[in-house]
Amino acid sequence: MRSDSGSSTSVWMATSDVPDLPRVTQDMRTSVCIVGAGIAGMSTAYHLARAGRAVIVIDDGAVGGGETGRTTAHLTAALDDRYYNIEKVHGADGAHIAAASHSAAIDSIESVASQEDIDCDFERVDGFLFLGGDGTREDLERELDATHRAGLQSVEIVERIPLQFWDSGPALRFPRQAQFHPLKYLAGITRAVLRDGGQVFSGTHAERIVDGEPCRVTTSDGHVILADNVVVATNSPVNDWVILHTKQSAYRTYVIGARVPRGSVTRGLYWDTADPYHYVRLQEVDSRLDSAGLEDILIVGGEDHKTGQEDDAEARFARLESWTRERFPMVKSVDFRWSGQVMEPVDYMAFIGKNPGTDEHTWIVTGDSGNGMTHGTIAGLLLSDLILGKKNEWSSLYDPSRKKLRSAGDFLKENLNVAAQYRDWATGGDVDSFDDIAPGTGAVIRRGAKKVAVYKDEQGNIHQRSAICTHLYCIVDWNSMEKTWDCPCHGSRFDPYGKVVNGPAITPLPEVESESP
Repeated sequence: MRSDSGSSTSVWMATSDVPDLPRVTQDMRTSVCIVGAGIAGMSTAYHLARAGRAVIVIDDGAVGGGETGRTTAHLTAALDDRYYNIEKVHGADGAHIAAASHSAAIDSIESVASQEDIDCDFERVDGFLFLGGDGTREDLERELDATHRAGLQSVEIVERIPLQFWDSGPALRFPRQAQFHPLKYLAGITRAVLRDGGQVFSGTHAERIVDGEPCRVTTSDGHVILADNVVVATNSPVNDWVILHTKQSAYRTYVIGARVPRGSVTRGLYWDTADPYHYVRLQEVDSRLDSAGLEDILIVGGEDHKTGQEDDAEARFARLESWTRERFPMVKSVDFRWSGQVMEPVDYMAFIGKNPGTDEHTWIVTGDSGNGMTHGTIAGLLLSDLILGKKNEWSSLYDPSRKKLRSAGDFLKENLNVAAQYRDWATGGDVDSFDDIAPGTGAVIRRGAKKVAVYKDEQGNIHQRSAICTHLYCIVDWNSMEKTWDCPCHGSRFDPYGKVVNGPAITPLPEVESESP
């Protein structure tokens, strides 16, 4: 499977068969138009189609071709930002809703996979939070108390994680968490949506989204989809210019997939208290990778950084591999290396609900905060209820219009970081000449007062685009691993030729007149 979000290949992409889908080729009318065919968009489509609503889903690429195909697919109610932090910002009721909704999301995936007979490797496993970095037992005990107050009464402290070859020290055990193959699951619910009368299209870019009665979604090919409601499920919203992008930040995270002998590592979810933290799980090797069935893939992630603000993937992968081999001596080889994008809200919880402002029929989901598979599934359950006119007790916690004064410090910190990126307008280029750019790579070159994003393809042909992000005009940076232009302000990403692969930008980097610097 080809990903539209970068050049690396995840273990999910290498072991899935996603349905081939057509492009939109005419104007259309529907009840609900969903922009984005990842876990959030397809989950929403599934529940609406089951309820009898006419649904159209459009995506630039394949189902799951964006960030869903780049996850590590942990399914857990143990949230990355800790329940004592969530309780501080959202109160005891908010923490309780967070725990209940994420638990319900896991149950929902299990139920849907069973009902629809989706072979997506769903498996209940225990999760373990263990010490890393400067973490202490007192930190674990503090989180233990907070999880109990949030309703997760079965969480307990243990003296080590269940790995005989590595003494982790004390850890929190979260019983009956889960894991699955995200793209196999998406393929299954896509088939269900099509069966129930929904329509799903690939290769279709939403160029403009306008709220109204009806809403209008205009594609880059000029076709118009009229809908009573629109759901924007594009990882980072492409319909919102400013509001939400001041309340969250984009981060790159890195993942390796290593072969280990089957049965050599106890199945479970493992993550530590370091910052950035490490997260670990196993995946049974698909027969197309191991016909003998003698191996598992050990999936290890971490080494996060702000999108567009670093380009040192090789060093980060090296550190990940070193960390892994030190703790898992049975590792044979590292066969997969990929990265993904995570949206981190300043107050820890995703934004799921009506688009802020005056919109009445436009809904959004963003801010996965490292728990994208459960947040995306929550979005399907919550948004389908809201669109169908049903009350849902989760809605206030995830309301995109919420304002939390207790997270003002993080809000200020993240936005000062954004402001600092505009200094790139005054700096020189990455290189001085086309000759300094190796084939298959890109660099920003200063040409007078302008900055130009220059890509030299494998044949040595030069492709020039404006280096100014079409969202809020920061200067993009080259991502040498994924071969994309990444914006350091709000996480917009473009392919080597300037096409949008991740919002909030919705239009490509403009062409510039070709000339030598």
